[in-house]
Amino acid sequence: MISRKPSHILLAVIKALFLRELNTKMSVGRLGLFWTFFEPFMQVTMFILIRVAIIGRGEGSNFDYAVFMAAGFIAFNMFRHILTGSTGAFTANKGLFGYKQVKPIDTIIARTLVEVFITSIIIIMFVSIGFFFQYKFAPENLLMVFFGYFWLLLFSFSVGLVVAVGNTFFVSIGKLVGIFSFGLMLFSAVFFPMISIPPEAQEILLYNPLVHFMEMIHGYYIYELDDRFVDYRYMALWTITPLFMGTWLYIKLEKRIISE
Repeated sequence: MISRKPSHILLAVIKALFLRELNTKMSVGRLGLFWTFFEPFMQVTMFILIRVAIIGRGEGSNFDYAVFMAAGFIAFNMFRHILTGSTGAFTANKGLFGYKQVKPIDTIIARTLVEVFITSIIIIMFVSIGFFFQYKFAPENLLMVFFGYFWLLLFSFSVGLVVAVGNTFFVSIGKLVGIFSFGLMLFSAVFFPMISIPPEAQEILLYNPLVHFMEMIHGYYIYELDDRFVDYRYMALWTITPLFMGTWLYIKLEKRIISE
């Protein structure tokens, strides 16, 4: 009998879990396919209307707020879905851990890849619609925008891993994440550029690492904005610390996670 390489086994497991999670996410019976892609458009439209009603159309600004909000909302939604999806990744797939090839961390990787796949399609749809309606969707620096999304992806996975391990032993962690993850959007520079708010508010909000990711993406996407508020060392600290912490906790507690 020819033994398979560990890397081949890992890829096969990730692929199977990816297809399983994607099928669950887009279940036709629950209109999953429709809502997966329609929800972002509905939410962006809703928030644009709210902003116009409260603040106005922003004629004084020199960039398109619809494009600004779409770029930030898609990025934040990817973070939120990876984080909330990670909280229940271990418990939801507990039955699969009886197979020695399947490791708990594989389920988080698979869920993260599903969100990347969905986010990629949503970006393509937004850009296509934007070009159709003649919005200025072309980014100033496509490479840096891509890097910003990739870095946010790594940050999301790192935090999600810590939360997933913690939620296995303390269910309240997952509930708190679900409550605060959506509210966090209001304080993450998704709907406004940092330059538009008072310096006192800037100092407070810049403690939120997500603000730096949003400012980076917006700064390299919108020609009229820049990355003056982005602290790349702060972003690196918030990415590396939870990644090492989550990996260390996972290695130490993997057997308990499987047996819980």
